[in-house]
Amino acid sequence: MREQFTVIFLLLILGLMTCVNIATRSRKKISRPVGLLLAALIPPVTGNLLIICSTVQLYADIGRYIYFIGMDFVMFALMKFTDAYCGRPEKRIALRNICYALLLIDAVQLFSNIFFGHAFGTEMIEVEGAPYYTFVPYIGQAFHRAVDYGLLVGVMIIFIARMIRAPRIYLERYAVIFITMMICAAWQTLYIFSRAPIDRSMIGFGVFGLLIFYFSLYYRPLRLLDRMLADVASQMNEALFFFDAGERCIWANEPAMKFSELTEDDLEKVPDFLEWRFEYIKDLHAEEWSSPYEIGTGDSKKYYFLDKHTLRDEKGRVTGSFLRVRDNTEEQKKLQRELWCASHDILTGLYTREFMYERIHQALTEDPDTDYYIVFVDVKNFKIVNDIFSTAFGDHALRRIAARIRGFSTENWVYGRLAGATFGVCLPVGEFQEEQLERRLSGFIVSDGNHEYHLLIHLGVYQVTDRSADVATMFDRAYVALSEIDEDYSRHIAYYDEELRSKLVWEQHISTQLGEAIANRQIQPYLQPIVDSSGRPVGAEALVRWIHPEDGFLSPGSFIPVFEKNGMIVEVDRYMWRCACEILSRWSDELPDLFISVNISPKDFYFMDVVSEIKGLTEEYGIEPRRLRIEITETVMMNDGEDRMRILNEFRELGFIVEMDDFGSGYSSLNMLKDMPVDVLKIDMKFLSISQNRDRARKIVQSIIGLSADLGIESLTEGVEAEYQYNALHEMGCKLFQGYLFSKPVPVADFEKYCRDSR
Repeated sequence: MREQFTVIFLLLILGLMTCVNIATRSRKKISRPVGLLLAALIPPVTGNLLIICSTVQLYADIGRYIYFIGMDFVMFALMKFTDAYCGRPEKRIALRNICYALLLIDAVQLFSNIFFGHAFGTEMIEVEGAPYYTFVPYIGQAFHRAVDYGLLVGVMIIFIARMIRAPRIYLERYAVIFITMMICAAWQTLYIFSRAPIDRSMIGFGVFGLLIFYFSLYYRPLRLLDRMLADVASQMNEALFFFDAGERCIWANEPAMKFSELTEDDLEKVPDFLEWRFEYIKDLHAEEWSSPYEIGTGDSKKYYFLDKHTLRDEKGRVTGSFLRVRDNTEEQKKLQRELWCASHDILTGLYTREFMYERIHQALTEDPDTDYYIVFVDVKNFKIVNDIFSTAFGDHALRRIAARIRGFSTENWVYGRLAGATFGVCLPVGEFQEEQLERRLSGFIVSDGNHEYHLLIHLGVYQVTDRSADVATMFDRAYVALSEIDEDYSRHIAYYDEELRSKLVWEQHISTQLGEAIANRQIQPYLQPIVDSSGRPVGAEALVRWIHPEDGFLSPGSFIPVFEKNGMIVEVDRYMWRCACEILSRWSDELPDLFISVNISPKDFYFMDVVSEIKGLTEEYGIEPRRLRIEITETVMMNDGEDRMRILNEFRELGFIVEMDDFGSGYSSLNMLKDMPVDVLKIDMKFLSISQNRDRARKIVQSIIGLSADLGIESLTEGVEAEYQYNALHEMGCKLFQGYLFSKPVPVADFEKYCRDSR
């Protein structure tokens, strides 16, 4: 029998050592306390093995010391393990320190038995015909048992308290270890009172260590996991259906039960329900699949996402599967709303500019055999609508325009809002009904019940000829076509054609060359004489001409309107002012009494301080301000009239003479004449030529000349081409004249020769 126990203890020691090695390599937090406890169990088991095998008293005594002191080490390690396994060690610090002290005292008094013999002794008995040394307990042994049993009871109390406080599903992890400790304690107690020679209870302690190793590091409480997973699945919003290997539904969470409107007794009906609910569902019995599904139409439409997963064991055999049904209706509708908002204008519901460009490009690419129009829809003077009727009415008007576009359109149209009160449309050429559109646009009235307003809407149309061009460029060309009917109330549709394209190319051509033309003096001042009543030249008007190196002589009409539109007229005017000052400076000795009139365009006032610019030039060239006359048109006064009058008064205060050009050809009025701070009034002869009643026109001109004289304003008539005109105007009292009767605009040298010949 001693041989059998020897084998058993050797196997236990080997098992404990293996487990210690595994525990020290584990990364789990509990692994260190577990490894310590397993290592602590090896000495007492080894000591007991030595007792069993020994037939010599010395070896048996050594085994006793290893065994008893090793049990103190076991209790120390058991306390460490209990703190880590049961938690909350901070509440037992003081008590734990007392226990450690008792264990240390016990170990010392056991070791001192060598000297005092107070703890235990040994006596020889015969077991299986061989000597066996059993021990005789003394008072020190009683103290040892009290300490170890007392600490064991304390540890068991901690486990009991933990089992009471823990949820029921956690009971298993504490109960197994607690029961094992009870068995070991009972076994040890039975050995003490039985007086059996061999201590079999150490087998229980070894098994106890192995159980702790398993439950702490490897054991997974399946009931706990099952309960937790079931709780998690039940609390999920998604419907979950679980199937066994035979595709029979064995469990469904609460959302799944509500979705299917089935009870736990009807789980076998789940496959039939799913195939009915999702009419086009994939093979329900397929192992792995996922797919979106849509059910219903309109606002009641529902969106689902189904995915099925198959579960397998370690050998790859199917153990079951589960189907997840997720209702993502809100997500899909939110996504659709976001996509709609990203691609549609919020106010009108039409496409945004960027998305419309994308759709137009797609249409042109996918349908290369169809001719398309690009239409730029512009609501003229829309700011007036907002200013007069409020922005609410303006928004209503834009929505009405969008509704009309939808009403006219077919499935072949692409349309959207470009910006502000402009819209864009792309449609097949064959679907553009010009006459019908002209009729509807001529009577486009918007009403909100309280106000109504006739909107002037113009359409610029460009036929797509180059599909590789950028869509934005196509709309630019359609927009350019609008310039042909800018303020025309009788026409609403204009087309972009080659003539208009050539015009744009020309404008781009001369605009890019202006800087070089000024630097190389290709742009030159031509002077048209201004004469007095005797025909003697008293001054001239500086008029710009361009002697182009490639295009030859350019009349002002070919480039001045372009520069007035793009703002580059400012550079032209500044250059002409400097040229006039250079000429006047050169005339200071030979022609000191002559003046030059220079034009100021309306845009000059926006881009520079006109007074400072001209004043600086006269100072730079040493010219008297009266010799450089300032000529403005009456259109200058149409915007910011008060500011313009302040500027003209500044000119007059500095000594400049201010002239109003083209009086009678535009918006002239007596009120303007009354308030304008001018010195010279230039009367346009067109005032007489365009009238059907020449006698009445004559009387009006005579009245203007007389009235201006009474106001202290000098009269100058321009456009005089015939002798009879000159004589008639002279009789009316006009003092200064300008026109082809005297001379056309000529180069500076020719003008100087004209002046010399006239003297």
